[in-house]
Amino acid sequence: MHASRRALAEAPSSSSTAASTSSPSPASSSSSSAAPSAASANSGKVSGLRPPLPTDPRFSAAAAAAAAEKRAQVQAQSEAGSAPKPKPKLRRPNFVSLQAAHVRADGADHVAGYPDFVKLVEVGPRDGLQNEKVQLPTQTKIRLIDLLAKAGLKSIEAGAFVSPKWVPQMADSAEILRALTRHPGVSFPVLTPNMQGFQSAVAAGATEVAVFAAASESFSHKNINCSIEESLERFRPVCDAARELNIAVRGYVSCVLGCPYEGEISPAAVVRVTEALLEMGCYEVSLGDTIGTGTAGSTERMLRAVEHAGVPMQQIAVHFHDTYGQALANILVALQHGVSVVDCSVAGLGGCPYASGATGNVATEDVLYMLNGLGVATGVDMHQLLQVSNWISSCLGVEVASRSGRATHATVVEQAGFEADDEWNDPPPGVFNFRPH
Repeated sequence: MHASRRALAEAPSSSSTAASTSSPSPASSSSSSAAPSAASANSGKVSGLRPPLPTDPRFSAAAAAAAAEKRAQVQAQSEAGSAPKPKPKLRRPNFVSLQAAHVRADGADHVAGYPDFVKLVEVGPRDGLQNEKVQLPTQTKIRLIDLLAKAGLKSIEAGAFVSPKWVPQMADSAEILRALTRHPGVSFPVLTPNMQGFQSAVAAGATEVAVFAAASESFSHKNINCSIEESLERFRPVCDAARELNIAVRGYVSCVLGCPYEGEISPAAVVRVTEALLEMGCYEVSLGDTIGTGTAGSTERMLRAVEHAGVPMQQIAVHFHDTYGQALANILVALQHGVSVVDCSVAGLGGCPYASGATGNVATEDVLYMLNGLGVATGVDMHQLLQVSNWISSCLGVEVASRSGRATHATVVEQAGFEADDEWNDPPPGVFNFRPH
């Protein structure tokens, strides 16, 4: 969610910028934005749980048929030489296939007041690994991304085109992007803080990119050596170029609930940066609690300000670090506001160099466990996800950071009477039966 200090100072561009964001990513050609959530109309006061969320008509079968018919008409006119050349628009990921395929893993009844579907944006391979001390082989990173896709995640951050001097874990992002197996409906966004990074990403086959800014002037200067306004101006040519190439752009805002230099951040500052990113063409903006100091109360106040400013909740995602164990509570508040896109990191990978004791991004499996309990669909298989969590943690030589991962592992070990090893050797029948390959 955040980046290493001055990470982008020597990013592949003449301008210095930093390597991480406060949020991280989302759809390639058939990726998606969040499933329709509560009406984004600004209704003034926010009082408790929202009513059941309506189905967005943009995703209905009739709307899809009408769009297909219109495309056929335009194609026919074009072949006849009578159609004007359409102005390219910034592509917004299509979520139809993802919504149709969603599964509630535990069969729980849906709880009213929460989205029917939540999109999980997996940031572990980028935001998680960039802060790990162990330098993983490229093939291990590729395998990680592939396993996450097989577990059902539809948006997986694949890397960052930034300076390898400041973020050595991301030095092989181009190689990874070229080597990835392309799964239907899965997007692999990458961080591109400037035009040179964007061009390198496009050359490697990127179909979705991300840019980031901060809600704190001090953090912006310390992290990327420029003001908030200067950082936004650097992103405009990236968004313009992406529009011409039909590449989706996601925006991130760091330090929305607290800054290591300024302390508490004004919700008005979050609103200003969010509106600027949306105005320049980002299809979605992820609001990040970079140092993990946010609470349910501060999350409520911040989202209320964003909503009252007229920002549609369908274009908002949230990204929480779990430094003080508040991430799940904060996510619950966001869901009550109609937010239906949540960033998370398998095994809770990552951390924040600016917060002592920071435990990294909220774990994907912990978020999934909560959503399953609410009867909210995600399309993600918990069993497979837990196996990936255990495996990548062993590759890094660390314990699984997620609560659900630790609880499940302890139960399996107690029942099966064995310790799973780094190589995933054959387990007893029925235990850890998902093997990555």
